[in-house]
Order: sequence, then structure tokens, then C-alpha cells
Amino acid sequence: MARSGETGGGGEDRRGLKRKAPAAPREDSEDGAAGSGAPEQPRPAAFPPGFSISEIKNKQRRHFMFVRWKQQQRKEKLAAKKKLKKEREALGDKAPPKPVPKTIENQRVYDETIVDPNDEEVAYDEATDEFASHFNRQTSPKILITTSDRPRGRTVRFCEQLSTVIPNSHVYYRRGLALKRIIPQCISRDFTDLIVINEDRKIPNGLVLSHLPHGPTAHFRMSSVRLRKEIKRKGKEPTQHSPEVILNNFTTRLGHSIGRMFASLFPHDPQFIGRQVATFHNQRDYIFFRFHRYLFKSEKKVGIQELGPRFTLKLRSLQKGTFDSKYGEYEWVHKPREMDTSRRKFHL
Repeated sequence: MARSGETGGGGEDRRGLKRKAPAAPREDSEDGAAGSGAPEQPRPAAFPPGFSISEIKNKQRRHFMFVRWKQQQRKEKLAAKKKLKKEREALGDKAPPKPVPKTIENQRVYDETIVDPNDEEVAYDEATDEFASHFNRQTSPKILITTSDRPRGRTVRFCEQLSTVIPNSHVYYRRGLALKRIIPQCISRDFTDLIVINEDRKIPNGLVLSHLPHGPTAHFRMSSVRLRKEIKRKGKEPTQHSPEVILNNFTTRLGHSIGRMFASLFPHDPQFIGRQVATFHNQRDYIFFRFHRYLFKSEKKVGIQELGPRFTLKLRSLQKGTFDSKYGEYEWVHKPREMDTSRRKFHL
């Protein structure tokens, strides 16, 4: 009995110890509540410098911390932007110029073939190349537009709409004829250019442009084709006036040749009364085509209205002479594995 009493007394002591153990933090919390008037200690940063979210093994916890880190980065960026705006407003005219943002275009890898407008060699090449007769106003463009064999409805409609954009263009269907047989017939009928629209799975996916009678011939990959009905807020049908032509960012020798090839499709003297503009915009070696009509809203405000169609081109090869897939000599061929080694390197 004595032993049992002893053990029982020990059990009571242990129970007392267990009950008294959480009493210490209660006192601390009371002291903290009593001293709440004291200034709070500054909280440490949510993410210390050596912190890495990828080291967190728990997937949910890692995602939560990543979202929290993104929110913190967004807040810091917004605060820095507001602070900089206030400083610029305070300085007024003495404020330093805004820094130029870094883009892939202005960080472009230097290319030796970039054209200098004052280069005598470039001027001589332009005066003696295949397009000199057009720019000297000795010939007027006459375009033949055709398709691959058995074109589908979408490709046919695209060719018809493209003929309304390019003046003096005619649409003919191939009917199984090879291009080597079509080209001599075009030359005999005084056509200056031949455009072939290829398709795959009922969608236009390629364009071959051959300048007659001596070339060159360019092969493009076509994508993002939109007909007039698929364009939102489109204007009325284009008129028969000759449009203006805008060529943007064709800076290298190769890009200069491609730009002159596009320019030779249109008459040299545009009819400004039609207020129509055809734009070939080169950005990162992708050529975006848009067809607009500009509207005079007032004496100072001018708006534009897209007429369509629109499409995007990517140059695949440039061949000397007319189209010849077997014995043709190529000036330039796009080789992705060798040429696309850097995102900041462009060829046009």
C-alpha cells in the first residue's frame, strides 16, 4: 500500500507538472499584452537573399511561396515606378530622359550586310538589277496569280481578294500545268511577275513569287491567313485605285532585294485619292502584310480602317532566275539548325 501510495503521489506530481508546463507561455503572452504599447520590432524580409523556392519539396507549399514571391515582386516594381514618377514630376524639364527598354530588335547581333543608304556599291546594284526597269518607269507591272492543282474554296477566295489588292493582276487556274510550261507563256504575254499560292489541307501555306523574265524567285512559307469576312471592323470593299506601298525594316542586302521584289508588284505612281495603303512590315524575319484605308476624321486626326486580306510570310529561299527546282542556283536558303542559333540574329 505504501508503494502504491508513493506511486500515486508521484503520479499526482507528474500530473501537476504537466498542467504547469503550458503556464509559462501564458505569462509571456500576458507580459506581451501588457507591453503592447512598446514599439514593435521591424519584421524581417519575407524572402531572405539566399532563399530558393526550388528547394521546397512540398508541391503545394512551393506553389504558395511562388505566388507570394510574385506578389512581392509586383509590389516592389509598382512602388519603384511610383517613386520614379514623383521624382520626374518634381524635376520637371530637368528630368533625365527615359531609359530605352531592351528588346530583341535593339539587341540585334551585328550583321555586315546591313545596307547603308549612301553606299555607292548598293546604288550601283540597284541601278543594274532585275527591278531597275520598273523603278526607272520603263515597264508597268502585270501580275499573274495562280494556285496549286485543284485548289479549295478558301485558297480560291484568297486569290480573288489578293487580285483586288494588286492592280493589273489576273487570276488563272493551273489545270495541271507545270510551272516550267507556265513561265514561257507568261513571258510571251508580257507578264512581269508570277505568284503561286500553295495549299495544304485546304489552307494556304506557301507563296512562290517569280519576277519575269530573268528572275529572281522567292519561296515563302505563309501563315495566319485571314480573309475579309474574318476581319473584325473591316471597311468597305477596296477600290480600283493604285495603293501606296510601305516597306518597313528591310535593312540587309537580302532584305533590300525582297523589299524591291514586293515594291515591283505595284505601280510606281500611287493614286492618293483612293487613300489605300499596302504595308509589308518585317519584324524578326517575319513579313506581315496589311491592307488599310486611312480616313480623315478632322484636319488634325486621321484613322485607319483595315480592308483585308492579311497574312504572314517567312522567307525560305531566294533563287536566281525563274523557277527551276532541279537545276536552279540559290542565292540564299534558310537552314534552321545552322542559322537560327541565336534569337537576336536576323537575316532581313
